[in-house]
Amino acid sequence: MADTAAPGHGRDYVHGYSVAEARRLGDQADTLAELLHAGTGYPPGSRVLEAGCGVGAQTVHLLAASPGIRLTAADLSAESLAQARARVAAQAPAAQVGWHHGDLHRLPFPDGSFDHVFLCFVLEHLPDPAAGLAALRRVLRPGGTITVIEGDHGSAFFHPESPAARRTVDHLVRLQAGAGGDGLLGRRLHPLLTAAGFAEVAVRPRTVYADGSRPALVEGFTLRTFVAMVEAVRTDALAAGLTTPEDFDRGVAELRRAAEPGGTFHYAFFKAVAVRP
Repeated sequence: MADTAAPGHGRDYVHGYSVAEARRLGDQADTLAELLHAGTGYPPGSRVLEAGCGVGAQTVHLLAASPGIRLTAADLSAESLAQARARVAAQAPAAQVGWHHGDLHRLPFPDGSFDHVFLCFVLEHLPDPAAGLAALRRVLRPGGTITVIEGDHGSAFFHPESPAARRTVDHLVRLQAGAGGDGLLGRRLHPLLTAAGFAEVAVRPRTVYADGSRPALVEGFTLRTFVAMVEAVRTDALAAGLTTPEDFDRGVAELRRAAEPGGTFHYAFFKAVAVRP
């Protein structure tokens, strides 16, 4: 699920760089921190690269889980990088973080510079994710690990089921494809990492399920993360001729029913860990 301003992203970052989008990224990261970051921890002193740090929404959780690491956070967007620096300064002022403005395909670091690489919601924006992984493999030392987290909009299931809501989600998938990305990339993590030359590839789903018994997830994920992400592409969907204002708004309204009493929502993220041989 899109979360960062990805270095080397496709022709356009489908979610944009608005204040509302930055807020959505923070809501998403905070709501899902335990789910997505569980099991990821690096020893103090480890050289870690976060590729595609965006506004730092995941960065602060990465630092909290691994105190004492030497982190390099990289992103293509100077504006997002500035927001990330401010977020880290406010929430993790003692952290050792170096900041790099640039494209992950052309990182200026020597081969084997890092012990670990972490990227979250980045590959989905790359027109050639295999090339991005190959570039990251170069700067990872032999025996070092890469951790990749991606969403897959095809895993979104909701009740009440609604063809109009389903079409509206599909508009997001089509727009992302048109921008050179892939909103269904989660299911491809294992073959992508294997083709890029990584070994010991292990992929596990991290499932979010929200219903009336989990109000924090209903608010933080169903509404403030997923529905907000779909709503944000309204202008682009209309401009592309994918839908009409009435149909788009009907789809969003029916998607919101999953957050109402009696509604349910399901989404699967995919987390992969692999080793550079």
